[in-house]
Amino acid sequence: MASLPASALLAALLPFAALAQDTPQDDGWKGTGELGLAMARGNSRSENLNAKIAFSREDAQWKHAFSAAALRAKGEVNGDFDGDGVAERRYVLSANRYDLGATSAYRFDPRNHTYGSARYERDDFSSYDYQATLTLGYGHRFVDNERTKLVGEIGPGYRRARETETGLVQSSLIGRGLLDFRHQLTANTELFDTLLVESGRDNTFVQNDLGVSVAMNERFALKAGLQARHNTDVDRTAGVERTDTLTTVNLVYNFR
Repeated sequence: MASLPASALLAALLPFAALAQDTPQDDGWKGTGELGLAMARGNSRSENLNAKIAFSREDAQWKHAFSAAALRAKGEVNGDFDGDGVAERRYVLSANRYDLGATSAYRFDPRNHTYGSARYERDDFSSYDYQATLTLGYGHRFVDNERTKLVGEIGPGYRRARETETGLVQSSLIGRGLLDFRHQLTANTELFDTLLVESGRDNTFVQNDLGVSVAMNERFALKAGLQARHNTDVDRTAGVERTDTLTTVNLVYNFR
């Protein structure tokens, strides 16, 4: 099978999880689930659904995090679909993407840690059927107080991807960089910005997630976000853009 399954990426982190079972002072798993849905009817017709779930567990030495996200959208477009010179309006799929991620980190002091990270995505409207990466590296907490946190990570890794148009499988070494910023604006409002860069010989992938979350109570919050994704290697002749943006307003549920 040409594609690298997500299960293989997650399995690469099992040794970290097994060692963590013997670590004392385990605070247990925490998580969030997000859902956003937008529908239009009448003069125009469209549907947009995005969902995300994330879980993490942290103690004095170990931190484990797992996440999954999905985006699906349909809308009406005008075009000459049959090649007969007559424009038609059709209700078609315009976005269909999901991605999985997992990270395990070991702290050897309050500021510094080593990590292993895996990411897998499939996108029907990208130049790649799938992209999968596995990286190891070093992380540092630049700022860590009650209101503000800034964490950076850097390290080498491996990328495997399959081109949509040709079916060619790319395999290459990459460099990964991450900056994760969070700031508590008020007692119930948090600002966040996460920048991820995966750069290799064949492609450089950049994703930035900027947003704000407002807690309504201990369980529910409203979250507004702007995500920008960029690939340097795309098929411009097929009309594929290098940069995609996604604006969301989601309802968030906190699992405790």
